[in-house]
Amino acid sequence: MILIRAQRAVVDGVEQSAAVLVHGERIEAVLPFDASIDAQEVVLAPDEVLLPGLVDTHVHVNEPGRTEWEGFASATRAAAAGGVTTIVDMPLNALPPTVDVAALEIKRKAADGQCRIDVGFWGGAVPGNAGELRALHDAGAFGVKCFLLDSGVPEFPPLVGEELAVALREVAAFGGLMIVHAEDGTLIRPATGRRYADFVASRPRAAEDSAIATLLRAARDTGARVHVVHLSSADALPQLAAARAEGVHVTVETCPHYLALTAEEVPDGDTRFKCCPPVREAGNRDALWQGLADGTIDTVVSDHSPCTADMKRLEAGDFGEAWGGIASLQLGLPVVWSEARRRGHGLADVVMWMAERPAALVGLSRKGRIAAGQDADLTVFAPEATFVVGRLHHKNPITPYAGRELHGEIRSTWLRGEPVEVEGAAPPRGRLLNRQDAR
Repeated sequence: MILIRAQRAVVDGVEQSAAVLVHGERIEAVLPFDASIDAQEVVLAPDEVLLPGLVDTHVHVNEPGRTEWEGFASATRAAAAGGVTTIVDMPLNALPPTVDVAALEIKRKAADGQCRIDVGFWGGAVPGNAGELRALHDAGAFGVKCFLLDSGVPEFPPLVGEELAVALREVAAFGGLMIVHAEDGTLIRPATGRRYADFVASRPRAAEDSAIATLLRAARDTGARVHVVHLSSADALPQLAAARAEGVHVTVETCPHYLALTAEEVPDGDTRFKCCPPVREAGNRDALWQGLADGTIDTVVSDHSPCTADMKRLEAGDFGEAWGGIASLQLGLPVVWSEARRRGHGLADVVMWMAERPAALVGLSRKGRIAAGQDADLTVFAPEATFVVGRLHHKNPITPYAGRELHGEIRSTWLRGEPVEVEGAAPPRGRLLNRQDAR
């Protein structure tokens, strides 16, 4: 047994002193700091806080098929370096996309033996595969994802018109979860050139607001449980709150880049900042923080969507041509904490947004909290330490945070009772999670 003594730990939504007793892979008990137990002791430094391992439910690993963009070995190494102990991999950008059980098995075989942390998988909903959705659910996918506009890759087309309702009715029939990229393509116009303001104008808030309204109507009509991914438009918050008050089963996520970056600071031509939907103005960012504070937004996850350097068009700086995605899997915790502390939020809030609620979203009942019976997935975090973003473990370490000073240093990450060796050659211990066995 191991006893981890922490003068500061986030337990039951409160920062307090604690001694966490670990027996094998699980937390045996959470005890007073000075508890006397016959166990190997690990004592945290006074500037360190013990957190549950983070759960990131929005990660594009891209393997197999586009492993040059990212892969399970590099992605899970970066996650562990960032205090993340569980990720759920998105169904697109890999080849084949995870739109049936055969593709899910291909994805699992590609991941097997490579993962330094635990990994689960989303399925995908595309035109014509409604008959596959229950099978994906039964095979262990944590839910299915769809787009309401062009996804950016031809093998993962959007659900349009009645196709969305068909898929939602099927998902509702087996009690599943549909997660949705909600932008209205009819309100988006092509963008070209180096001016970031032109790119933002090409994907207005109204495109998100309209698509979310469509989704909420469909969820209300079908009774399906839905989740809005990577919300960037704060204008959509009132309709989301109203729908939830009416009983629509809807949850919402946003991402570190929408909470930390602003359109005003993006240099023209710096395509490292491009993502879809885009980083918006400072006032919109402030309203997103209010949505987090009042509970309209449930979770904060990375939407880690890397690509190769040539796809970012760094030399040309053309926002129309560059791939839209921000690589931040390793940096999410310090990025969010740096901004949260400035706004008066505590670490308990960050744990709720980035560990507890993401785990609950996908039914990972043994993840996201420090409590008896939980997996001993832990992060040792020094919240007042600062560092300048430099070396990253992402396969393509292209990020808008390069050179930025952040608060919060991840000192170590524990997976099921043992520290994760991020830098070394120790065999990866991460497991591939199924929806059924994660409970």
